[in-house]
This record gives sequence, structure tokens and C-alpha cells, in this order.
Amino acid sequence: MNPTLPLSWGAKVSGEFRTRLYLMMDEFGWPEERASWLMAVMAFETGRTFSPSIRNPGSSAVGLIQFMAATARNLGTRTATLASLSAVSQLHYVQRYLAPMAPRIESLEDLYMAVLWPAAIGKRPDALLWAKGANPYAANRGLDLDRNGRITKAEACAKVRALLVEGYAPGKVWEPRP
Repeated sequence: MNPTLPLSWGAKVSGEFRTRLYLMMDEFGWPEERASWLMAVMAFETGRTFSPSIRNPGSSAVGLIQFMAATARNLGTRTATLASLSAVSQLHYVQRYLAPMAPRIESLEDLYMAVLWPAAIGKRPDALLWAKGANPYAANRGLDLDRNGRITKAEACAKVRALLVEGYAPGKVWEPRP
């Protein structure tokens, strides 16, 4: 793919990373703008660092999309191995993880659900993910923006959507050369 659109958060990663990201878009058959969607998801999951070694202090999750230990095992690796990889190398595992779901991902919300709660891919934005009292709600209560005890798909993605916009700011966006 020869990129023609600005890439949200693209100035925060290497040229090699961007090249690998666009190769993934080609291999999935995705339009170019979805590269910015994935960058926003990774910005959220890494606290804007794009660090492959960043860890969630409350779980086993690590890396660009916060791979859990069980997910890493399903990909034939371990979280410690993933954390030791370069960001470019870890993108290979991001692609392997997303590949089975890629044909069903049609929105930023669907892409984030692929990382957070794959069962919600394809569901409406107002679909309920979790209600107060459920273990997943407790682990993700920070996504309950209106504090009503319910987390919907749209609500869960609100911070990712805000990061997509933030990533187009000067110093964060990457502009392809004409």
C-alpha cells in the first residue's frame, strides 16, 4: 500500500512500524483509514507509548494490544516473549491475533471489541457489554463513563475514539509525502 492519508499517531512510531502496519492493512484487504483505527487502539492500550513491553499492573496483559497470558499461549508464545520483542516484531502477533476476526471488523468499535471483547464484534453500538456485578464490569469499570452501572459497546470505545482524534494533532500525526 502506498499511503495517501494522514496516519493518526504515525509520528510516534518508526517508518518500519508504519510499513508493517500498512502491509497488515493490505493483507486484511482493509482500506487505508483502518490503519489509523488500529493506531488509536494501540495508543489506548499502551497509554500512548506504543511500547511492546508495557504491562497492565492489574493483569497478565502486555504489549501493543495488551495480550493476556491465555491469548499469548493460543498464539504459541508467552507474554514475557511478547514483551521482549520490538514493536515492529510484535505487530506480527497483532496481525495473527486479528486475522480470524478481520473480515467481520467494519468500524472502529468493532476493531476495539476485537481486542477488548470479541463477542461484541458486529453488535450495535448500544449493545450492553457488562453490568455492575459482573467480573468483566469490575475489571473495566473505568469505561463506564456515565457511571450508570452499564458499559455499552459505544461507551467502551469512547476513549479510543477520542485518541483517534488526538492522534491527528501536530507532532502526533504522520503525513505521507506526495
